[in-house]
Amino acid sequence: MYSVTKRIDFCYGHRLLDYRGKCQHLHGHNGRLEIELSSEGLDQRGMVRDFHEIKEMIQRWIDTHLDHKMILREDDPALPSLRRLGEPCFTMADNPTAEALARLIYGMATGLGLPVTAVRLWETPGAFATYQPPSSGPARGSLRGRRAARSQPRRARRQVAPAS
Repeated sequence: MYSVTKRIDFCYGHRLLDYRGKCQHLHGHNGRLEIELSSEGLDQRGMVRDFHEIKEMIQRWIDTHLDHKMILREDDPALPSLRRLGEPCFTMADNPTAEALARLIYGMATGLGLPVTAVRLWETPGAFATYQPPSSGPARGSLRGRRAARSQPRRARRQVAPAS
């Protein structure tokens, strides 16, 4: 199995409803996306997929929908006011957690025909969430090799990197 990972940085704001803590308030992040593509074989160029092609496809969608946008749950009471002020917003059915954003990006990328095996979204330099589809045998050493907590739905999970 071959895999490649492309990193894309972007900025966004959000808040979490039905949550008690700092994230219940509007705030922002410098997000870092890592998207892993895998294939049993290589194309005629000797690649899983060209890094530039991955960037073009994913970055265009990120720039259009998420970068420098306020990402909110579709029933967020702040949404009408932000829209009235002309603030760029992106809405989701779920709370815009790092887990939900990773799952959203996974769905978008697979919809574009990319052979995505995992999406990791770093919310801060020390904390990330990973979404990967259910599989029978994760590859060791890849994003797929990280096990999800059994209690988390859809194999999405949040992790905190160890302090260095």
